[in-house]
Amino acid sequence: MNIGKFTGKTKEEALKKAKEQLGEGAVIMNEKTVKAKGFLRFFKKSTYEITAAVEDSPAVAVPKKSPQKAASAYAEAQSPAENKTANAGVAFSGENVEDDSSKEELKKRIDELQNMLESQLKADKEKKEVQDEVLDNKESDRNVKDNTPLIKLIYNALINNEVDERYANAFMSEIEKTLKSSSELDVVLPNVYQKLVLKFGQPKPISLSSRKPKVVFFIGPTGVGKTTTIAKIASRFRVEMDKKVALVTSDTYRIAATDQLRTYANYLDIPLYIVYGPDELGMAVDNYIDYDLILVDTAGFSHKNKEQKEELRDLLDGITDKVETEIFLVLSATTKYKDLLKIVATYAQFTDYKLIFTKLDETDCYGNLLNIKLHTGADVSYLTTGQNVPQDIEVFNAQKIVKQLLGGR
Repeated sequence: MNIGKFTGKTKEEALKKAKEQLGEGAVIMNEKTVKAKGFLRFFKKSTYEITAAVEDSPAVAVPKKSPQKAASAYAEAQSPAENKTANAGVAFSGENVEDDSSKEELKKRIDELQNMLESQLKADKEKKEVQDEVLDNKESDRNVKDNTPLIKLIYNALINNEVDERYANAFMSEIEKTLKSSSELDVVLPNVYQKLVLKFGQPKPISLSSRKPKVVFFIGPTGVGKTTTIAKIASRFRVEMDKKVALVTSDTYRIAATDQLRTYANYLDIPLYIVYGPDELGMAVDNYIDYDLILVDTAGFSHKNKEQKEELRDLLDGITDKVETEIFLVLSATTKYKDLLKIVATYAQFTDYKLIFTKLDETDCYGNLLNIKLHTGADVSYLTTGQNVPQDIEVFNAQKIVKQLLGGR
């Protein structure tokens, strides 16, 4: 793994330098604004500094696939063979961070995790049954070769966070390749942390370009929080970024949803357009052609409802090619994994999408974020953590989620 620190006048400039040196696969591990120093600091602009990393060779685990392949992948995932452990692995170079400051930044992010794991390891040594707890059930399906307490502890943390056993097994098999003769916590934990961050990749939030407007669709099951999520994003762009934003809703099945969105539109002083069919969407877009951003709320439906699925397909296909479009599949972090697999397979039948996870404040298990990311190959964009508008939304931060997956708080 290659890790380096890069600076620029903007985040984009620093990231560009990172990708020029490390390649397009570079992932941000840490970022900060560096204020100017010295007597003339008030006349100087701050710079942006990022710490980026890239793996020396492709990670093992599950190969990335587009969301359109998720439907067939789901069928395959239901076969008994999928529970078999992925045995392939790659050797970890063990390359150090390029300088002391970069190393210190990464060290700070794992200190808390290390203290927690060291305490747990001490307890495991006192009680043999705790050491073996992770492999008590379905031992034949869990092919973790190294039975040391450290390996079990990390594996146990992933399983307790409801990471799919296939992904946990494949990941631990990959980590075992990096251990060699050393199993010290301060060697293994940074490798585990960094590799999990890299598996999530870079977040892909909404970005505006010179081509106006950008039309963004929000799709997903009923009750996952699409309307509230739209209000949060609309508020960010309208209030914080001073952009021209319009709302469109095609959810005419639920009067309450339209009323809720109208309330937000009135509060933000932005227009709301109600469409009753795919043919009216074009008129709505033409009506706001000089706007920066058009956010489209759609009706949620069960993955079993074929009629509503076709209506959504027609709506997405009806947009003009004169504007840029993005589609976000909104999922609840509280939904069962088996149901999530069915949901992503349904929507993958007719569109590509990026992911938004809601209701993280209602669960302590974040394993499904990693499961669905690896299963679909889709980019994760936003997370929501409550009902407050616009506060309870943030751009996806892989470092925070990985800390949770490894048992940190």
